[in-house]
Parts: sequence; structure tokens; C-alpha cells
Amino acid sequence: MSEPHHPSANQIPEVGLRASHFADLVRVAQIVYDPSGGLSGGSFAVDWQSFGLPEGVIADLKILGQRYQFSSPHIAPDLVWEQLTPASRQWFMKNRTILAELEETFAARDED
Repeated sequence: MSEPHHPSANQIPEVGLRASHFADLVRVAQIVYDPSGGLSGGSFAVDWQSFGLPEGVIADLKILGQRYQFSSPHIAPDLVWEQLTPASRQWFMKNRTILAELEETFAARDED
């Protein structure tokens, strides 16, 4: 008799997440980490909670943004997923459709 299959906690659920959603998340993480986009003299604070990001998600995105600060946002979804906390995963699944809108708020950062 075989063991029942239980999906790994790190397995991406089948909820309609596409590679483009993960690229959007990486772009948002890059923006959260450095809203100025590395422009000299362009340091400023952003109230990310006013954009609907909980504190734990903000912390998680800053780490992700720092890690991929100078990278293309097109990173393998499983690599991104495994770096997110459970709370950030839940937020991402719920808010994946608004990430592009959030990016557009910081259009100067949208290089690709």
C-alpha cells in the first residue's frame, strides 16, 4: 500500500500563479528594497503599509529585493517561492493581480 501524497510546504500550489506573477513579485521586491532604483541622491521612505503590504511581507520583500537587486526579475518561480515565508506566500497568492499596478506607481524602476 502506498503512502498518501502530501504536497511539500515548498511546492507551489495550483492556484493560477504564472511565471509573470513571480517576475512582478521580484520587481516589487526590488522596489521595496530600493524605491529610488539606485539613483544617486534618490533615497526616500515609502509607507508600504499604505499600499496594503503587511510588515512581515515588507520585511520578506526587502530581503528578496536585496538578493535580486541587480538581477532580471525573470527568476525560476520555485526559487522565489522557497524564499517566501508562509505569510508572504498567502499575501502573494491573494494580491498577485495588483503587483503590476504597484510597479507602475514606480514606473521609472520598470526597466524590462
